[in-house]
Amino acid sequence: MNKNLDYKYIDREKSWLAFNARVLQEASDENVPLLDRLRFLGIFSNNLDEFFRVRFAAIRRLSLSGISGEKVLMGISANQLVKDITEIVIEQQTESLRILKIIEDKLQAQNIFIIDESQITSEQENFIKDFFIQKVSPALVTIILNDLAEFPILKDTLGYLAVKLVMKPESEPKILGLAKPKKEIRYAVIEIPKSINRFVVLPSVDEKQYVILLDDVIRHNLSSLFNIFDYESISAHMIKITRDAQLDIDSDMSKSMLEKIATSVKDRRIGEPVRFVYDQSIGKDTLKFFLTNMGIDASDSIIPGGRYHNRRDFMDFPNLGRFDLLYEPKIPLPVEGLSLDGSILNKISKKDYLVNAPFQSFSYIIKFLREAALDPHVTAIKITLYRLAKNSQVISSLINAAKNGKKVTVQIELQARFDEASNISYAEQMQTEGIELIFGIKGLKVHSKICLVERIQNGKLVRYGFISTGNFNEATARVYTDVTLFTSHQQILKDVSKIFEFFNVNYRVHRYKHLIVSPHYTRSKINKLIDREISNAENGKTAFIKLKLNSLTDVQLIDKLYDASNAGVTIQLQIRGICSLIPGVKGMSSNIEAISIVDNYLEHARIYIFSNDNDPEIFISSADFMTRNVDGRVEVTCPIYDERIKTELIDIFNIGWKGNVKSRLHSDKLDNKYRLRGKNPVFRAQQEMYNYYLNRLEVVTEKL
Repeated sequence: MNKNLDYKYIDREKSWLAFNARVLQEASDENVPLLDRLRFLGIFSNNLDEFFRVRFAAIRRLSLSGISGEKVLMGISANQLVKDITEIVIEQQTESLRILKIIEDKLQAQNIFIIDESQITSEQENFIKDFFIQKVSPALVTIILNDLAEFPILKDTLGYLAVKLVMKPESEPKILGLAKPKKEIRYAVIEIPKSINRFVVLPSVDEKQYVILLDDVIRHNLSSLFNIFDYESISAHMIKITRDAQLDIDSDMSKSMLEKIATSVKDRRIGEPVRFVYDQSIGKDTLKFFLTNMGIDASDSIIPGGRYHNRRDFMDFPNLGRFDLLYEPKIPLPVEGLSLDGSILNKISKKDYLVNAPFQSFSYIIKFLREAALDPHVTAIKITLYRLAKNSQVISSLINAAKNGKKVTVQIELQARFDEASNISYAEQMQTEGIELIFGIKGLKVHSKICLVERIQNGKLVRYGFISTGNFNEATARVYTDVTLFTSHQQILKDVSKIFEFFNVNYRVHRYKHLIVSPHYTRSKINKLIDREISNAENGKTAFIKLKLNSLTDVQLIDKLYDASNAGVTIQLQIRGICSLIPGVKGMSSNIEAISIVDNYLEHARIYIFSNDNDPEIFISSADFMTRNVDGRVEVTCPIYDERIKTELIDIFNIGWKGNVKSRLHSDKLDNKYRLRGKNPVFRAQQEMYNYYLNRLEVVTEKL
């Protein structure tokens, strides 16, 4: 079908801001436990920081270049988009401050008080003074600004206190009528240290618990900090700067990829400012001083905020022993038939298994790698790594394997946004241990989640492996929903082996019999799968498409889905984040419904289901329907052949689709309306997903 010129789309940046508004909805939801509401407020703030460092920065670069950018920005000019985004963000920031005030009031009803320096008692004062002298003062960086030849570079991940000192005049006028000498103003900046928890827990009093922010501890001690100055008044207001996080990678051929990335990560700290947030009670003269000296102008997003910034720190608000104010933690369940005691390779040799974390345990991945590291018959382990946990068990398992004489090959993505420094550190560690490292492919990020183990059995090479939708990261596996397929399907794993060959020799494009691999084949294969559904619909056969994705922004694929809708294909979309497709529009998308689930866990799995005339073809993937995933990254989409797992993945999709508590409707209004429940009973998808696996285990136990 030819593209319909009337096809319309939602701007991706505004759609992303609508997703973050859904996170804010969780913070305002009275049914969410109080301390988790604070956590959602932190996630909202953290998301916004990343958005400004990456997406807003890119649009700003476009705007400053004089290019309108309408072609790449879905019909809106870059200049206009900068204004629109700033407007939306100011509105969201105001809403987040309102929600924070409500949460604080409700915490007080629970005897938890977040106080500032004006509310402390004399007992608390002694504690705070001691805490400041012992812990805070040695960690502080305080800079007097007036006499500096060059204004210091403020880091974009930190909060700062902008300090104004009004000095006492050196002499008082003695004769009536003489003008008073002008008072000298000095400015300073205090970096709020990251090494100390932002929330300082004060001693409890009569079952009341008190928390004060580190910012206010510093404010309370300004007089001792600046005691060498003879001032008559002092004030401190918080400011925060967000910088362009674009990596400018050196083209010097003599430097290794590791060196280039390491240098550009260091240079990121001096990236162009793209957002400046300030406490709106700051004096105009102080604000002007900082804006002028930091070179911030109207093309940057200047946003008035509250007394505290870096509210992402609320993600780490202390629980204070109040587990009644948190979601009850759910223990990850075992996978039916897959024990952590016996040999996992032996089990996988007989049939495929699916692990759906965090509902089921991520430990199976670690167990697989640990066993492979020790097994004398295993000769090689190959794996792709994107984002890793702080103390990664995955890394220690791979090092263990190398020490046991296995040939370990790791493709580690050094350009994993904001994890570059961590990945560089791990890369250096693995290099020292003799692990062969592959550092990406020029012009392509490696985002695939694959692992291959080669084993000699009866003189023959036998392969085992897993393919996932998520990162091999124990920390995020507790909060990100992802599915991982464990398989010994030799043909699929032969394709996986070819991908590792491609990493080594990039100019050779391999053919894959089973896997769908970006950037070479994903677009054409997805188009074919949609075309088949269109053909089936036109021939009166059953035709449907069910997609579970993080983002849907690729215009060509959206057009294809619009074409399918117009041909009579029923399309159900679960899109957690950005959705540029507009569902439910007559003549364009009347057969398309789209929802977003935002709940305690972050929906991250990508699942594609195509009816194929009631003989479903099902895939799991690392790829969203975004241009960068389809054309600009190495992504892997894996077909599912095991009928049990097919049924399970359809169940996973349908449980999500049935959700009527945390499901919002995607629309061009970006209003995040909740799906109407009507007379249907409450069905909270993530809770029901856990129950689904629990029930399966109970059924198995009963049989035994």
